[in-house]
Amino acid sequence: MFTRILIANRGEIALRIIRACHELGIEAVAVYSEADRGAPYLQMADEAVCIGPAQPAKSYLHIPAIISAAEVADVDAIHPGYGFLAENAHFAEICGECGITFIGPDPVSMRMLGDKVQARQIAQKSRVPLVPGSEGEIKDEAEAIKLANKIGYPVILKAAAGGGGRGMRVAHNDISLHKAFGAARTEAEAAFKNGALYLEKFILQPRHVEVQIMADKSGNVVHFYERDCTIQRRHQKLIEESPCPVIDEKIREELCRSALRLAQEANYQNAATVEFLLDRDRNFYFIEVNARIQVEHPVTEMVTGHDLIKWQIRIAAGQPLNLRQRDIKYSGVAMECRINAEDPARNFVPCPGRIDRFIQPGGPGVRIDTHLSQGSVISPYYDSMVSKVIVHQPTREQAIATMKRALREFRIEPIKTTIPACLKILSHNLFVKNQVDTSFIERHLGG
Repeated sequence: MFTRILIANRGEIALRIIRACHELGIEAVAVYSEADRGAPYLQMADEAVCIGPAQPAKSYLHIPAIISAAEVADVDAIHPGYGFLAENAHFAEICGECGITFIGPDPVSMRMLGDKVQARQIAQKSRVPLVPGSEGEIKDEAEAIKLANKIGYPVILKAAAGGGGRGMRVAHNDISLHKAFGAARTEAEAAFKNGALYLEKFILQPRHVEVQIMADKSGNVVHFYERDCTIQRRHQKLIEESPCPVIDEKIREELCRSALRLAQEANYQNAATVEFLLDRDRNFYFIEVNARIQVEHPVTEMVTGHDLIKWQIRIAAGQPLNLRQRDIKYSGVAMECRINAEDPARNFVPCPGRIDRFIQPGGPGVRIDTHLSQGSVISPYYDSMVSKVIVHQPTREQAIATMKRALREFRIEPIKTTIPACLKILSHNLFVKNQVDTSFIERHLGG
């Protein structure tokens, strides 16, 4: 097992990893930018190292600074968390060259699955259902229009190297596809330094369902069931829950086994999330793999009782995944609301600033993952998520009631947050009845 781990991240996920390290008897080294100097969670680490100015490119994304901190702190491994360098294969390679274990997949698997075209090809080999679309990169508009007419509109363009909704455009006819192609390529190039696009049939009113898997270095792969991430705004998830409330055990087994086959085909190691779209007839289609731990991993932890961060660390240290699939059960219903420093009344504009009043909710079945406290400052340089509220109850109805109660208790003032938006969603008749899709917020809440 490792002796010291450096956490190449900040905020909530950094604190989450610090706690997992300490429970495993491992020392945790935190890094921080000048903007995060003095953050309370840094005191929880065994050591904290400043890695540069506030701008991510000069600190949390600056590989030489991260590696220098790791060498100075004499760590065995680096945990990247999510975001920043978590899916950067070059960073994983450099860690290996420096004799530091990267807690995540190997660079080859990361590159294969991070490229959505290659990921589709792997899915096809492993007999995982795919949305009809291009076999590889779409070279130009003419090819895109020809394929769109073959599979039928609407279609969606996606960045081959992308995620988070960037480089993504929906087209309903030849004219809109002509306009969308250039815009998607430009955005993909700017966001990922890779303008490659692929094209898929656009599934109308789908649900977004994902499977959590974990794989060790000996080829053992297990799943921890699925999460429903349908409630999202502009491809950014807001509310997640497990299990998916609209599938039966037969579909659940088929979905999870598909994820396992894909991971085995890719010779994958460590944690990953295999993401699918579920259409109105409950057919599911593979869309992508996130080769890292997810923001919403606590939902799975609550229903299965397994600490996924600890499993990541154990596997990276070479320990076997001594779990059989039949040993992993799920119980009850878990739900997570992401709390962002954004103003829903002003089209979710970011609201950085100082927190003068911070009161966390509690009570039975409530878990709060946050790095904040009274007096914390929300920086404009980073993602606007400031907290996650997770609840676990025997039924979905009870989980919704507990979540609403917890959100009403939460005080993060004077900044604006997405708490009112979450409460509005939780109280909406269609959400309560499970009659939602990925466009729910845009169609019903004007997001």
